[in-house]
Amino acid sequence: MPTDRALEDEIRRLLSLRAAGATICPSDVARSLGDERWRELMDPVREAARRLTEAGEVEITQGGEVVEQASAKGPIRIRRRS
Repeated sequence: MPTDRALEDEIRRLLSLRAAGATICPSDVARSLGDERWRELMDPVREAARRLTEAGEVEITQGGEVVEQASAKGPIRIRRRS
């Protein structure tokens, strides 16, 4: 299983490939690192996104609006902080 650092680095890498303001899905990160076991990485990826949010690097969104991950219910997206 990838380390916390590897998950955070993959979030950064995938976002760097996107236009400013574009988002990625946590599953993009999980699939990139997890092969057929990607579903097991979904919670760790969300936690990595939370850490990057706390560090001021990314934002978590739902429906295009920034949300607190703790209050987010359902699918989230991750984008670079504007």
